Amino acid sequence: MPQVDVHIVETENAPGGIGEASVPPIAPAVCNAIYAATGKRIRRLPIRAEDLA
Repeated sequence: MPQVDVHIVETENAPGGIGEASVPPIAPAVCNAIYAATGKRIRRLPIRAEDLA
C-alpha cells in the first residue's frame, strides 16, 4: 500500500466525522474481490458461506 497522508482541516462547521465517508465502498470492494478470486458473483449481503459454494 502506498503511503497515505491524512490532513484534518479545522472548520467552524459542526463535527461530521473523519473516516465515515470511506465505509460505503467496503462491501462492493469485498464482493468484487470474491468475484476476482472465485468467479462467483455475490448479489446480496450479508455474505454467507453457502453463497461462496
